[in-house]
Amino acid sequence: MKPIAGSLWLLVMACLVPSLEAARPNILFIMSDDHCAQAIGAYGGRLAKLNLTPTIDRLAREGMLFENAFCSNSICTPSRATILTGQYAHRNGVYDLRGRLASQQQLLPREMKKSGYHTAMIGKWHLKREPAAFDYYCVLPGQGKYFDPVFRTRGEKKWPNNTRQARGKHSTDAITDITLEWLRAGWNREKPFFLMHHYKAPHDFFQYAPRYEDYLADVEIPEPKNLWKQPGFGSIATRGANDELLPHIGTSIGRRNPRRNYVKHYRVDPRLADDAAKRIAYNTYLKHYLRCVKGIDDNLARLFAYLDKTGQMDNTLVIYTGDQGFMLGEHDYMDKRWMYDESMRMPFLVRYPKKIPAGTRSDAIIENVDYGPTMLDFSGAKVPAAMQGRSFREICETGREPKGWKQEAYYRYWMHMAHHDNPGHLGIRTKRYKLVFFYGCDYQGKQRTPPGWELYDLKKDAAEVVNQYDNPRYADVISDLKTRLDRLRTRVGDTGKDFPAVEAVVDEFWDYDAVDRARAVEISHQFLKIRKMKGPTKAPKKKRKAKKQN
Repeated sequence: MKPIAGSLWLLVMACLVPSLEAARPNILFIMSDDHCAQAIGAYGGRLAKLNLTPTIDRLAREGMLFENAFCSNSICTPSRATILTGQYAHRNGVYDLRGRLASQQQLLPREMKKSGYHTAMIGKWHLKREPAAFDYYCVLPGQGKYFDPVFRTRGEKKWPNNTRQARGKHSTDAITDITLEWLRAGWNREKPFFLMHHYKAPHDFFQYAPRYEDYLADVEIPEPKNLWKQPGFGSIATRGANDELLPHIGTSIGRRNPRRNYVKHYRVDPRLADDAAKRIAYNTYLKHYLRCVKGIDDNLARLFAYLDKTGQMDNTLVIYTGDQGFMLGEHDYMDKRWMYDESMRMPFLVRYPKKIPAGTRSDAIIENVDYGPTMLDFSGAKVPAAMQGRSFREICETGREPKGWKQEAYYRYWMHMAHHDNPGHLGIRTKRYKLVFFYGCDYQGKQRTPPGWELYDLKKDAAEVVNQYDNPRYADVISDLKTRLDRLRTRVGDTGKDFPAVEAVVDEFWDYDAVDRARAVEISHQFLKIRKMKGPTKAPKKKRKAKKQN
C-alpha cells in the first residue's frame, strides 16, 4: 500500500481532528454566589409562581435537574475550593473564609488543560491566590464590588497588580460582557473550552442594577411558614436551655437577634411592632435578593443567545449551580452556613442534548466534591486519584444511580459563632433523614455553645420544624445514623487529627447521655453569662480601605 501524499494526509487530518474534538463538549460551568434552589422556578418552591428564572428553567426543561445536590460546607470559599479540588475541606485545607488555593491545588483546570481544553475563569474567585492554572482569568478581588467592578487579570506585572475596571457597569453585566468578549476573541477554537463563569450576585447586601428598581415593587412575597411558627424546631444547641440563647444563635430577619437582623439593616421604623417590622424586613430583603437573581437570568439569556447563534449551545455541557444554598427567611435565619436544607442544598441543572435526556430529574445524592470528577468524565479526561469525589455522568445520561452509588452526604461547618452566630456542627443527610451534631466550639475547643443533636424526618417534615432526636420511636434510626455518620467521617478522612481539641469535644458529647445533657445546660448558662457581661458583639463594619489581598 502506497503512503498517502503529504497534502492529502494533511487534508485527512484536518477533517479528522475537528471530528474528534466535536465528540468532546465545551464545558460551561455557571455559578452564582448564594443563589439557592428555592429561588429557581424549576424547583417549584413557594417563589416559583413569580416566574423568576425563565432562562435558568430552560436548562431543566431541556436537560436534568438534581433534587439532592448538596455542599459539604455551606460557605463561599470552602465550597469553591471543594469544586476545584474534588476534595472536602479537611483534605484541601480550606475550612473557612481565610482559605486560599495555590496553583498546584487547582486540580480541575489543571486536568482540563492537560486534556486539551482551553480554560478560562471569569467573575468571582474568592480564593486569594492567583488562578494560575487557567489559561485565561479575569476575576474579582475578594468579594469584589457590585458597581464599577475592578477585575484582576494576567499581565506583565506580578499578581495581583494587573487590573481592568468596568466603569459604569453592574458586576453581573460586566462579568457577562467579559465572558462574551472571551468567547468571541479569546477562545482558541482549535480546542473545546472549559469556562467557569461565576457571578458575584446575589451575595449580600444584594445591590441590584438600577433598572430592576420596579421589579416586584408591588408584589407581596410569599412567606415560609417557619418564618413565624416552629415550636418543635431546634435543640439546646440552637435555642439554649429553656430558649435562653434564642437572641444569640443565628442572625435573624426580625428583631430576635439584636446584634444583626434585617429590621435593623433596612432601618425599618423602630416604632412598629415586632411582627409588622419583621414582615417589612422580609419583603425588602427578598425583593433586593430577587432583583439580583433577575439580573443573572437576563444576563444568561444574553449568553445563551450567543451560544445558540454561533451553534455552540448544543455542543456545550452547560451547568448551573450556586456555591451553596441560602436562607430566605426559613427558620427566621439569614445567610447560609447551616446544615438545614435551604442552606445545604445547591441548585444543580445540567444541559447537554447529545447525551442528557430533556426534562429529566434525579433524586440521587450528589455533592460538590463530585462536580469536578463529573466534568472531567464528560471531557474524556482521567479523574486524578487526589480527588475524593466521584463522577455522576452515568446518572446524567441514564437517570439511574450506578451500583454502589452513595446514599448519604457529609456536612461540616467549622466557623463557630463567626459573622452570623452559627455554632460549629457536622452531620449526615440521607434521602429520608438528617442527623446534625452541634458540637459547639472553635478550632481550639473554646468559645463553647451547648452541644446538642437534631434529627429530622424529611419524608414527614420537609421544612425541618420538628426535631425528633428525643422521640423514642426514632431510637433505632438515631443509632443507625450515628453508626453511619461515624463510618462516613472515616471514609472521607475527617478524623479530627488537625484539631484534637475539637475532636475531644465531639467524643465527649457523642453519646449524649444524662451527664452530657446536664453539662450542655451548664454551658448554655455560661455562654449567656459571658454574652451579658460583654454585651452583644457588633457586626463587623466595612473598612474604608480594604486590606491588600494576596
